[in-house]
Amino acid sequence: MHRKLDETDVGIVERLSQDARLSNREIAEELGVTEGTVRARVKRMEEDKLIRITAVTNIDRFRDAALAYIWVEVERSEQTRSVAQALAAIPELGFVGVMLGRSDILAITMVRNAEHLAKFVHQRISAIEGVRGTQSTLGVNFIKHDYRMARIVN
Repeated sequence: MHRKLDETDVGIVERLSQDARLSNREIAEELGVTEGTVRARVKRMEEDKLIRITAVTNIDRFRDAALAYIWVEVERSEQTRSVAQALAAIPELGFVGVMLGRSDILAITMVRNAEHLAKFVHQRISAIEGVRGTQSTLGVNFIKHDYRMARIVN
């Protein structure tokens, strides 16, 4: 069942996405609802898997690391899911997604430098059965990195 978020739900999510440490009381005061309302709605949204409250790494704090985008091409299209699942099992990869467009799969990780990226790709990714090839890019200067990028564009 797909539940539509109402204005109160959206307000709760917006506040938690800015600071997940906010108390239910603080959110309730800002939204003009009771603390119990906030608590119940957060619980419902978590149970419905609409939100997940978690800590995220602030990549701006890692001066000796770069964000690496690894574009993966599979040998045959029917191998896409198995290759993506094998990639998802690699703990160093923070994102794995099946894509439409220039490559079949995109994987994202943090590396120290280009040499570290090359070693990682050759040893961990190219070795996966079904991988035909990879292309990698390093992010060098991030203008904006929004940890809340899971928002849906209106």
